[in-house]
Amino acid sequence: MKKLRVLLVDDEIMIREGFKRLFDWEAHECEVVGEAADGMEALARMDALKPDIVIMDINIPIMNGLKVIQLGRIKHPEMAFVIVSGYDDFSYCREALRLQITDYILKPVNYEEFGACIDNLKISLFERRITKEPEEQEERTITLLTRYLQEHMAEELSLSVLAEQFYLNPQYISQLFKNEIGVGFLTYLTNIRMEKAKKLLLSKSYSIAEVAEQSGYGDYRVFTKVFKKTEGITPSQYRRDFLDGGER
Repeated sequence: MKKLRVLLVDDEIMIREGFKRLFDWEAHECEVVGEAADGMEALARMDALKPDIVIMDINIPIMNGLKVIQLGRIKHPEMAFVIVSGYDDFSYCREALRLQITDYILKPVNYEEFGACIDNLKISLFERRITKEPEEQEERTITLLTRYLQEHMAEELSLSVLAEQFYLNPQYISQLFKNEIGVGFLTYLTNIRMEKAKKLLLSKSYSIAEVAEQSGYGDYRVFTKVFKKTEGITPSQYRRDFLDGGER
């Protein structure tokens, strides 16, 4: 897997330097290819550098970060955006969701949380890529494996289960996920289960226990623990925030 190119956008140089020095981009198979300190510069750098990922503050000079993203998406629909902001305001989160932002992270940045965000983003980029591949490429092993996981999400899943199903070595499968997607098998599985859970939580038709079961967790308490660890809030809080318009 080629390294993902990253553009940092923040008017505070110390924030940009912190990102470059305190986060292990190499370990996450990424490289910082440029920086910008205001909205207009950000749009110009996006055009010139064509990064895969843009790390964007909201409160930047000349042009608001959300406006930059809105304009950037017109010319670069494949670009992924992560907002890193000091604004803990639900209206900003809602607008970010409307713009299909990958994640919304609050300052000061927790770099462990940010690393999980980058891993989830790599999964999203992989899923987007395989849906656009020509038909003759769709039967690649990694595509078959990820499709199986998507279709059997509510069942017990492991490297051993995949190995038995596809007559492959578990270690080979594990390495394949790392090479093709850039994340481990468990990270990928947890990500797709959490995405499934979030969609189900937006419907009041399902109880938390039913959401847990359909997402592959037989014990709703384990589901709640994993959900809170990955999303920062409990499933009940997530449902309340997004259905009732509460603040996160």
